[in-house]
Amino acid sequence: MKLPINPDQVKGFLAPEEGEALFNAAAARAPHGPCLEIGGYCGKSALYIGTACAATNELHFSIDHHRGSEENQPGWEYFDETLWDEAAGAIDTLPIFRSNMRKAGLEGTVIPIVGRSIDIAQRWGTPLSFLFIDGGHTMEHALNDYRGWMPHIMPNGLVAIHDVFPDPNDGGRPPYEIYQRALASDLYVEEAAIKSLRILRRL
Repeated sequence: MKLPINPDQVKGFLAPEEGEALFNAAAARAPHGPCLEIGGYCGKSALYIGTACAATNELHFSIDHHRGSEENQPGWEYFDETLWDEAAGAIDTLPIFRSNMRKAGLEGTVIPIVGRSIDIAQRWGTPLSFLFIDGGHTMEHALNDYRGWMPHIMPNGLVAIHDVFPDPNDGGRPPYEIYQRALASDLYVEEAAIKSLRILRRL
């Protein structure tokens, strides 16, 4: 795996091993159709997935409202004041995301879609070869992502879910809950577990 820019220079919460797993999953599936992620933040995951897609001339769609998740807001653990837009009175990660994609030469491959995941999912019609779920971690948001996007996965497609913590002392539960829900549906089998990342295959 060779990336066009150093991922350590891109803000984000993805471990290198998890990033490599995303790259490998996208590389395996991109020849069969487009990839999509929920939760682009500043572009770290899009760097890995987009680089894999570029090799097969496929697109990677990155969905994010770019106003930050709950934990990114002022007063919360992962608030980053450098991402604060004074004029908007809100977080704005879109300029950083676009800058990182430009530096990586991925502007023609990674397509940012600015909006709420649930609204876009209701209007989406293209089967996906690979889906990465890393959006809001409340139960409401996680379930919306699960219910809205899993039906768009093509047979043999891969789904990666980030921040899956079986032990509630390690992190929030909603990503783990939708991971369990996918396995219980008998439509998915686990392909890999890398740190807090789980990769499932659609049967």
